Amino acid sequence: MNGFFSPPWWGYVVYTLVLTHITIASVTIFLHRYQAHRALILRPAGSHFFRFWLWLTTGMITREWVAVHRKHHARVETADDPHSPQVMGIRKVLLQGAELYQKEAANPDTIRDYGHKTPDDRLENLLYSRFPALGIGLMLLTNFLLFGFIGITVWAVQMFWIPFFAAGVINGIGHWRGYRNYESRDASTNIVPWGILIGGEEMHNNHHAFTNSARFSSKWWEFDLGWFYIRLLEFLGQAKVKKMAKKPVINHNKTGIDVDTVRAVMSNRLQIMAHYARDVVTRVYQEEKAKADAAKKRLFRQGKRFIIRADILMDTTSRQRLEVLLGQSEPLQVVYEFKQRLQSLWQEKTAPRDSLIPYLQEWCRQAEESGIVALQDFAKTLRGYTLLPG
Repeated sequence: MNGFFSPPWWGYVVYTLVLTHITIASVTIFLHRYQAHRALILRPAGSHFFRFWLWLTTGMITREWVAVHRKHHARVETADDPHSPQVMGIRKVLLQGAELYQKEAANPDTIRDYGHKTPDDRLENLLYSRFPALGIGLMLLTNFLLFGFIGITVWAVQMFWIPFFAAGVINGIGHWRGYRNYESRDASTNIVPWGILIGGEEMHNNHHAFTNSARFSSKWWEFDLGWFYIRLLEFLGQAKVKKMAKKPVINHNKTGIDVDTVRAVMSNRLQIMAHYARDVVTRVYQEEKAKADAAKKRLFRQGKRFIIRADILMDTTSRQRLEVLLGQSEPLQVVYEFKQRLQSLWQEKTAPRDSLIPYLQEWCRQAEESGIVALQDFAKTLRGYTLLPG
């Protein structure tokens, strides 16, 4: 049976890609950045369009999605995390991500504890939440009327898109393999540096580092398509950004360490450790590797990531490899010890800021006397961190 339209093969492809792209944009803008993290404000018209579209193309209930996602952040990489590949294994999360989501969405405790401040109006209660299957049924009927039996195939791809990419790829690979800009206390990774198929959700490590930021991209070469759409909505008066990851401020004329320095260092922990990994660890690593013989070069290749990795993510094998590598290089041993000492500063969350000034002063003094140029340069920069305008 034919529908109202019979486009060439590429017409079906374009139609499918456009519809699935609107769906992923709705997930990342409405469900994720707006509802779950309140990183922006959406005007009623835009907010309702996204809610209607998700009902039509996924049948997901806003409160359930938000609750499951918030619990993921609150219990990340633990037995209570709804979908951690570090706990459940990558195969299970990648291939059964949708089932894991449905299981957690059916948990009333999760909805009660994490589903607050989500839509609770008459339309939500009488239609969207009450008849979630009706929307996807209407989508099936629409596709069938437009294209005939091939429309059923298009619909099947639509139904497969979010469970595979969001529930499987992002929740699975996004906590398993990829690159990390920040050593957050979880296994999140950036899968690729540009968000096209999944609207910016690929930059998962950036998101876990700065959970409430409306923008997921962090480096200049990363492209967050969801952020592009948010700025477009903002230009059209349909959105307003509330929260962004703050960029560190460095006053290079500042040489003394005071309460302002300590507060700035405490507030910019992840950026500072990323700076340390890039400008100290990597620099010293490259210098030491260049001097190593062939046998040691292999140890260097295998061990670099362990010097940077957060301790909480280190297993026994990783720690053993790290110890072997550090045993081959005194400079690497020194910069690793300085990293550990700097990180201990952030464990003093409740300590008065002025009480931490001597600790940071001593750290910088010893770093500048270490004889390691990269460490000396970093200490001078660290003194310049500030929360005050230049």
